[in-house]
Amino acid sequence: MTDSEHPSSTASRFELLVQSVTDYAIYMLDTEGRVTSWNAGARRFKGYEADEIIGQHFSRFYTPEEQEQQIPRIALETAEREGRFEIEGWRVRKDNSRFWANVVIDPIRDPAGNLVGFAKVTRDLTDRRAAEEELRASEERFRMLVQSVTDYAIYMLDPEGRVSSWNAGAERFKGYSADEIMGQHFSRFYTDEDLKAGIPQIALETASRDGRFEAEGWRVKKDGSKFWASVIIDPIRNDDGELIGFAKVTRDLSEKRAIEEQLRQSQKMEAVGQLTGGLAHDFNNLLTGISGSLEMMKMRIAQGRTAEFDRYLIAAQGAVRRAASLTHRLLAFSRRQTLDPKPTDANRLMRGIEELVRRTVGPGVRVEVVETSGLWPTLVDPNQLENAVLNLCINARDAMPNGGALTIETANKWLDERAARKHDLPVGQYVSVCVTDTGTGMTPEVIAKAFDPFFTTKPMGEGTGLGLSMIYGFARQSGGQVRIYSEIGQGTTICLYLPRHGEDAEVEERPTDSGNADATATGEVVLVIDDDPTIRMLIAEVLAEAGYTVVEAPDGPAGLEILKSNARIDLLITDVGLPGGLNGRQVADAARVSRPHLKVLFITGYAENAVIGRSRLERGMFVLTKPFQMEHLAHRIREIIEGCNSLQR
Repeated sequence: MTDSEHPSSTASRFELLVQSVTDYAIYMLDTEGRVTSWNAGARRFKGYEADEIIGQHFSRFYTPEEQEQQIPRIALETAEREGRFEIEGWRVRKDNSRFWANVVIDPIRDPAGNLVGFAKVTRDLTDRRAAEEELRASEERFRMLVQSVTDYAIYMLDPEGRVSSWNAGAERFKGYSADEIMGQHFSRFYTDEDLKAGIPQIALETASRDGRFEAEGWRVKKDGSKFWASVIIDPIRNDDGELIGFAKVTRDLSEKRAIEEQLRQSQKMEAVGQLTGGLAHDFNNLLTGISGSLEMMKMRIAQGRTAEFDRYLIAAQGAVRRAASLTHRLLAFSRRQTLDPKPTDANRLMRGIEELVRRTVGPGVRVEVVETSGLWPTLVDPNQLENAVLNLCINARDAMPNGGALTIETANKWLDERAARKHDLPVGQYVSVCVTDTGTGMTPEVIAKAFDPFFTTKPMGEGTGLGLSMIYGFARQSGGQVRIYSEIGQGTTICLYLPRHGEDAEVEERPTDSGNADATATGEVVLVIDDDPTIRMLIAEVLAEAGYTVVEAPDGPAGLEILKSNARIDLLITDVGLPGGLNGRQVADAARVSRPHLKVLFITGYAENAVIGRSRLERGMFVLTKPFQMEHLAHRIREIIEGCNSLQR
């Protein structure tokens, strides 16, 4: 064995190493706790030279309080019994100043296992403790600041969503004291509608996944009242990235919302003013065409020139048709048009109108229909949806005077709380139908006014300005929404969002000609209820000419009295809006109690909630929209009475 390999040589090198360490106090104690060695780190930390401290008991490094508690003795006993003693605490230097130390004491045993002393390592952690103390003080100051805030509800949730802190603002907004709410789940602040939609869980999942959840909506106070709130939820994670809770900030925006509602009402009244002016202008033109034609017919009768009747008759009928079209557009805008909603497959519907769209937009526009596989059904009036998409395609064509590309695309959409708020819709699942063009695009100012009645960017005489407002009204009446996305020079996308429906879509069956619409009646009795005597007279004449027996009533109660009698009634024709306290749907429902198979034809210019709402009409109930041609009325009555299968619902 060489000198360099001798054990005593190795021990000498190790002692030199220990003696040179200055970041740690490393020294030895005998079995009684007296110091037997002393390194440079011990001299630096504690201020004693080796000849001053060797042979002295190590308890002099402890504070008087710890000496009184016998901590030095307990430390050695613990190290001997358990193999190690470790602690943090205040230690005393030679000059009686103190430092925060991490202390480790290990027992030293000979080969036979006998205790021969202790190894003691001390590290000065004063700077780290000062930083921790400052952090704790800062956190305490922040906690006190948060607790004193009253304009914001600021509180903490555990990972499951239970309240773990509560400030004064939270108590003021929500009405709960800290003792009442701590440990309770935060979902109690949400409305029943949000709870059914699972919004609280979605909020936590979104915050955890995306780093933040932000929304506005109604929240519930302790007394059950509601307030409009802005809510932000942020996840809280430890140094290892583990989720340990959530920070939640809520602000009461009820007053701000009330001001915004007043602004919306003001804007609505401005739109009504535009609507009234445009309506008066268009209807004055139409009335002039009708009244002028009637006057000319009267003059020609007096002159005996009846051969010219056809020209004036055609002019008057044309004005009536334009008036009917204008009325339907106005009703669509006001969401009061008559809809016949059915479970509808938008993919099938778009395929059905694709060829019509191609012919309408012309060869200069490339048309593409993109269908989403597995598209959900939606409860909507398929004819109105067709009209809406066709209108959008015509607008797209006009925005591409030099040609371009037009895309009709369907998709399934899930709107969470943030997306639903952005679209002004309830949270849920929707079917979207989007029409995209590569045309001139719209400015933000045009987009803001696009749905206003009679607003148009087309030259005078080339548009009524009711197309988009009609589409907007249809979408809203169907429980959906329409949104515009556009950039100047880049094109425009207009999307309809319609609620998903649970039932499978219906396959549309086109009515077929029964072949006997002009056949004579066989004694059937028809009850006509309408408060307008002119309409009653016209309907009665059409029925009488077809051979039916007609019974008339001017209002709901009078009609119901007839229906409650034993009189034979094969068909009820009733207006929707009736005087006397009973509307047409109420009369029909009451009549079907005693006449369950009574067939009903509603004639109406708008859809009362009592008639259709968002549900379908019952079997044997039909709708005819005013104004209608008398010939079409007679044809429809014959189909209904004969039970034409193509019309059965």
